[in-house]
Amino acid sequence: MTENTKHLLIVEDEAPLREAIAERLGDHGFRVVQAATGEQAVERLADFAFDIIVTDLRLPGIDGTEVLETALRLYPEIIGIVVTGYGTVKDAVDAIKLGATDFITKPFQFEGLRHVIDSALEQRRLKSENAYLRSQLEQRYRFEGIIGRSRVMRDLFQVLETVAGTNSTILVTGETGTGKELVARAIHHNSPRRAYRFVALNCSAIPEALLEAELFGHVRGAFTGAVDSRPGRLEQANRGTLLLDEVGTMSPALQMKLLRVLQEREFERVGDSHTIRVDVRVIAATNSDLGRLVTEGRFREDLYYRLHVIPIQLPPLRDRKEDVPLLVSHFLERFGRDQVPPRPAMTVSQQAMRRLMSYGWPGNVRQLENALERAVALGSGRSQIELGDLPPEIQETVEAPLPHEIALPEEGVDFEEYIRSIERELIQQSLQRTDGNKGQAARLLNLKRTTLVEKLKRLNA
Repeated sequence: MTENTKHLLIVEDEAPLREAIAERLGDHGFRVVQAATGEQAVERLADFAFDIIVTDLRLPGIDGTEVLETALRLYPEIIGIVVTGYGTVKDAVDAIKLGATDFITKPFQFEGLRHVIDSALEQRRLKSENAYLRSQLEQRYRFEGIIGRSRVMRDLFQVLETVAGTNSTILVTGETGTGKELVARAIHHNSPRRAYRFVALNCSAIPEALLEAELFGHVRGAFTGAVDSRPGRLEQANRGTLLLDEVGTMSPALQMKLLRVLQEREFERVGDSHTIRVDVRVIAATNSDLGRLVTEGRFREDLYYRLHVIPIQLPPLRDRKEDVPLLVSHFLERFGRDQVPPRPAMTVSQQAMRRLMSYGWPGNVRQLENALERAVALGSGRSQIELGDLPPEIQETVEAPLPHEIALPEEGVDFEEYIRSIERELIQQSLQRTDGNKGQAARLLNLKRTTLVEKLKRLNA
């Protein structure tokens, strides 16, 4: 497959027509994925950055209009072509208004579709240097700057909205770069404490000898260099929120003192015997496994449970790759706005977007932000980021296979076990979608209920 190969998604509920078009386009060098319903199309779009989408307007369930809207929201550069048997002027106008590149009516000759696709590809090539499209990030996919449309992120938004109004201590866990401080700030700014200060303290960035004074404050003469009394972060955050980042790096002695603050809401400055009372909400964050540290005796069990009142686990970016296009659009819009003078946001070629979605992102969202900032700098003067603008490790990433495309490893597979794993996955998905209702799950799979039950027993699913 060459770098210029175009990936196309065809959405059509008439199987003979869909399969015939897919076969002909495949013969002309396109990599084609088929979807029989709008729901299938949306799933395919979440997993892969197609160059072109050809969709019927009239589909069962989610119709072609919504499919087109989803495609353009995720990938502003995608070419959208609408096919319909109801070829009215209004259909054509509405499709173009949504952002479709062209419109074709049934019945049609294959060469007519090929001409429309080729014209659209040429049009995109000619205007790529002087035009841009901004992705519209819908508010329901954001929570105070946190962005995502994946199921795990939408679930996270619901949790954040629920816990923001409470005073409970929160423990935010996640890998480096997943946005733990951003989540803590979002909770604060959506809480009744938002009129007061949000104070952050990175426990791993301050030497152990100074961390206690930084947290509790100190009086004059408490230690060498303490020429004046100074309040600590706890006092600064009074009536507001205190974020203790990388709390797992605290010494055992400091852990004990923090436990007392959480229990009694009081403390003394270093070198002082005067007790100070505070009203502060504590949010702790860490990329360590505190449960494992407790087992190893490196973190107090009683403090762990004090912090673990409301646990929030942030997913790594590799587990929500459908959020990558939204994040890309957000960062590029911000970078464009920060330019002097401000300029329109750059777009990303579909080829570059596929690599961004295939990369593993060990540094998570922070690494994606840095990679895009680099790409914007290298692409200065152009309107689109190309594959060559991305860091080498991302350029060299092997693109993820097309949805439902089977990659056969060189060492081969256990055929029977592979088929069983596919059966098991489909059954589990159908049960999840129907909240465990076996009858409804069987209908999704076009199986009898008794057949589904037998398969569940056989697969131990």
